[in-house]
Amino acid sequence: MSGLIRGRDDLLSGASHETVRSAVNGTRVPRWETVHDIVVVLAGQCSPPRDEESETARFLPLWRAIGEGESGALKSFQELVNGGWGGEDGSWSPELVMGAMLNPFNAIEIHPSLAVPHEPLVSEDDWIRVVVREIEEQGAEHTLRVLLHMLKGDYVGADAGAPYGYRNPDREAMEAYAAFRYGCREALRRLDREPNLLAESIRAMRADETMDRDDRAEMLENESDLSLMREVMIVTPGTWDEVSEEAQRMVLGYLIRTIGPVGPFGLPDAERFRIVWRVPEPSTD
Repeated sequence: MSGLIRGRDDLLSGASHETVRSAVNGTRVPRWETVHDIVVVLAGQCSPPRDEESETARFLPLWRAIGEGESGALKSFQELVNGGWGGEDGSWSPELVMGAMLNPFNAIEIHPSLAVPHEPLVSEDDWIRVVVREIEEQGAEHTLRVLLHMLKGDYVGADAGAPYGYRNPDREAMEAYAAFRYGCREALRRLDREPNLLAESIRAMRADETMDRDDRAEMLENESDLSLMREVMIVTPGTWDEVSEEAQRMVLGYLIRTIGPVGPFGLPDAERFRIVWRVPEPSTD
């Protein structure tokens, strides 16, 4: 084995005959580099040869358990990230059992408002440091019970119905702009198919007695701007990019009664936003 190890340039230890003999006989606990190289060369001697990475990954927690006890036999966090939880063969690995036990989802019903997209207030590393300090000062049981209590919905900012810091101007501005861009795409689709849509929508808006008074006043004020109205009246799918954003927004105001988010962030726009047109879209049947 020593000759096989020294005959390869990609191994770690360059273990001598005596080092290998001590490791195999159990005279002392060998370094991981020695165990790694022994496993690699023995994997190559199997018939058929075994996968070197799989074999070394199998032996690492066994070697670690010698010095760390039962906890050492589990994958480290980085090993979980790199190699997953295991259990691909249908069996329950120790890591799968650990993951199932630690996942709060399996113990409580997590409050749905905690699952909405939001900008984190602290980094993951900072959060870990805070929790570790809390455990040191208050004890693990206290900290874990507080964590589960918060996950059930009683957390700072819960009165607003969303995690603390979630509702912010930047997020709301992004929502509004996403709705505007989706409305533009849908308006262009209909304008391309229905040449008289804009005129019909203007008539429908003027006849809408339920229109908010402030919205109507704003629309009338915009209509008093003759240069803006000239842009509006020439709008077609072909001229859309040539007119100002103010004109585009005014056209949307004529065409669309309401548009708003009805689905969570990340869904396709057609599922996320609901448009109520002033002139209903013709049936495609």
